[in-house]
Amino acid sequence: MRVTVLGSGSKGNAILVEVPGTRVLVDAGFSARDLERRLQKVGVVPSQILAVLITHDHGDHTRGMGVFARRFGTPLYLTDATRAACRGLLRGGEDVRSYRAGYPFPIGGVLIEPFLTVHDARDPVAVAIRDPKSGFKVGVATDLGRPTAQVRHALAESHLLILEANHDEVLLQQGPYPWSVKSRISSSHGHLSNEAAAALVLELFHPRLAGVVLAHLSGECNRPDLAEAVVARALDGLGYRGMLTVAGQEEPTGPMDLESLSRRLDPDQLSLI
Repeated sequence: MRVTVLGSGSKGNAILVEVPGTRVLVDAGFSARDLERRLQKVGVVPSQILAVLITHDHGDHTRGMGVFARRFGTPLYLTDATRAACRGLLRGGEDVRSYRAGYPFPIGGVLIEPFLTVHDARDPVAVAIRDPKSGFKVGVATDLGRPTAQVRHALAESHLLILEANHDEVLLQQGPYPWSVKSRISSSHGHLSNEAAAALVLELFHPRLAGVVLAHLSGECNRPDLAEAVVARALDGLGYRGMLTVAGQEEPTGPMDLESLSRRLDPDQLSLI
C-alpha cells in the first residue's frame, strides 16, 4: 500500500492511495491540469485513477473534480449534501456515486470507511482506508475543528496518519486575517492547531504506527518547522521511531510505502504488524 500527498494546504488538497490494481484520489482541490501535472510527477497516468473521493464541499478539496471526472471518465464519490453544494462544478454527465458517513464501501481493492467530522462545511467527512490483503490502514483527517470520540475511534490503529496541523496559535493571532476569520479557524468547527494535532497524535499512538504526515498547514499562520517540532516533541516522549513529515502545498511528497515504513520500527513493534 502506497500513499502520496499530491499537495496540501489552503490552496488545494489531494492524496493518492495505491494498492495493486487500484488508485484512488482523496479530494481534488487543484485544477484538473495541475492534478495531471502532480500525478505525472509521481509516475501516474491520470486515466489510471479508479475513483475520486471527495470529503467535503470546500474549494480547496473540490476545485478540479468536475473537469477531471469529465476528461478521464473517473467516477466521483460524494455524499448527497456535498454533491448539492458542489453543483456548480458539475454538468450532469459525470459518473457520480453517493456514499454516507458510517457506511463502509469498497473501491477496487481498498475499503473506504467514511466518518463524520466537525468542520464548517455542508457535510464534512474524513476517511480511513484499508487494504484487506495487507491489513494496512491509512487514516486521513485534514479539516478537523476538534477530535470527537467518533474521530478517535475511526482513526484508531492506523499505520499511517495524515492529520492537519493548520496553525500556530501565536502566529494565528498575529497574522493578517480579520478577527472573524481568526475566530473561525480557532473554533471547534475550524482547524486544528499544532498543539491540538500533537495531542491527537498522542491519543492515536500505538506500537504499529509507522508514519505521521502533517497536512493542511496555513501559509500565513504556520511554518513546517514549527508544526514538525511540536508533534516530534510529543512523540519523542513515547519513543516513537516511525516517520514524521510535513506535506507541502506546491509539490507532492514522495510515495510512502507502508510496508517499508513498518520495517523501520523496532523489532518488537514490527512483530506486531
